[in-house]
Amino acid sequence: MNKLYLSFLSAFLLMFPFVTITAQDQVANKVIEIANKENKTMEHLDILTNRIGGRLVGSDAYTNATYWVASMLEKWGLEVEISEVGQVPVGFNRGPWFGRMLSEDGMHLHFATPSYTSGTKGVQRGHVVMEPKNRAEFERMKGKLKGAWVLITGTSNGFPIDHSEYADTVRSIIIKENEKIKSYNDSVSRINRLNPNKTQLPIKEYKDEPALFYKEMRDAGILGIIQSAPVPITALYDRKNLEYMDFDNLPTCPDIKLDQHQYEIIEQKVKERQYFQLEFDIRNHFKPGPVKFHNVIGIIKGTEFPDEFVMSGGHLDAFDVATGGVDCGTGVAPNMEAARLLALAGAKPKRSIMFCFWAAEEFGLWGSKHWVENNPEKLENISNYFNRDGGPTVANSLTVPPAMYQDFKIATKELDRINPDFPFSLNIREGEPRPKPVTAGGSDHAWFAINGVPTISFGTADPKGYDFNYREIWHTERDTYNMSIPEYMEHTSIVTAIVVYNLANLNTILSRDGLYQKPDKKETKKKNKGNLL
Repeated sequence: MNKLYLSFLSAFLLMFPFVTITAQDQVANKVIEIANKENKTMEHLDILTNRIGGRLVGSDAYTNATYWVASMLEKWGLEVEISEVGQVPVGFNRGPWFGRMLSEDGMHLHFATPSYTSGTKGVQRGHVVMEPKNRAEFERMKGKLKGAWVLITGTSNGFPIDHSEYADTVRSIIIKENEKIKSYNDSVSRINRLNPNKTQLPIKEYKDEPALFYKEMRDAGILGIIQSAPVPITALYDRKNLEYMDFDNLPTCPDIKLDQHQYEIIEQKVKERQYFQLEFDIRNHFKPGPVKFHNVIGIIKGTEFPDEFVMSGGHLDAFDVATGGVDCGTGVAPNMEAARLLALAGAKPKRSIMFCFWAAEEFGLWGSKHWVENNPEKLENISNYFNRDGGPTVANSLTVPPAMYQDFKIATKELDRINPDFPFSLNIREGEPRPKPVTAGGSDHAWFAINGVPTISFGTADPKGYDFNYREIWHTERDTYNMSIPEYMEHTSIVTAIVVYNLANLNTILSRDGLYQKPDKKETKKKNKGNLL
């Protein structure tokens, strides 16, 4: 009887790995089957960008996106965590904006305004002047500033002109310095006129600062300021003043970033002292705060190691000058679809899979930082965090440290049979391990990496030659749904689902050997000694 039992047990143990592998293969097969029949990646992106729209932190659209993503994850059967990350003192919702030049050669104006800046008071029409650059110029034209649109110098970087008291102080210092330069130049000019046959003394250049007389011009009654902007136009947010705003202390002066080609035409007309007008209707709306914002995480609970994790995600927020179709709809939509495919395929991984949709990446990685700081006990148990925030190109490769190679070989073995157009390559990272990062930057992987968590991400490519250019779209008016590439996005969602599922079924989490350089013992000793003092 005992011999029979032992014989049966041995046979079962020999078969068990086969059963486990088969179960994994069945899930991968089911994922591919479901995706081939009905891949919903672009449907998710359509809802996110065209129904909800630009998802600026503090906007109604961001709140709507939060609860829509959470409701879909819950509908598919995932556990859902919605966690408050922080709040902004006021909210901001962008409406339509229009502008035109009123003259014989009039034109519709191509422009944008940064978020959390003022709109117009309905349709506002006025003449155009160049900004004054010294006190004498300001005094000469201060009467003309009332009801005027003012062209300011510099090239827009997407952020508004700082209107804080600190910025006014800095500008006042520059104005005083320029007064000294003016006095010097006046003296030099007199000397040069009196000695026309001698070598002429050089005059000094004024220090240029866009909107140098910002406060004085605003107090004089200007309608708004206009700055030249490269095309496509970038429009960000008022990062320097947002935390100090409240509903009784809001910006009042529209800050217009105008197509550089149109700016040049208008500037030339102003310099020639031609009379014409510009008309703007900018509907930038604020709402009383504070306005809270949240992370959303969908979890497929692990059956054996629920407190170990494979994580994948992107950021849910987006700038609202467009609709966030690429940055970061191309991270949100494939991760949503990967979650849906695994749920429908009946995935029951050994360890937990977390699909993460982070808040406020564009404001400084606030959502991912908040999660890392509030879950220190989980960091050692994260096998890998995959971050997608680079565009709609296809996930077609991984480059991993040698210690991870065999595990990733198992995790990626199904990928080449998804679509022969997109072969997958797995590469071993060569050379010495990189130093562990000490400062955050780039995207939501950063705070994980600083804390030693593996953040191996998919390599992506444009193998069919769609001429995708991320810099053309990043933070600009062109960041819309139609800039995504459906076949790349759909394939990426399948790749994501299969890889995170297979990693979650490994016997252990990924090895961290060789992931980062080991700290120098002497340096570590020094630091520790310093900490004790």
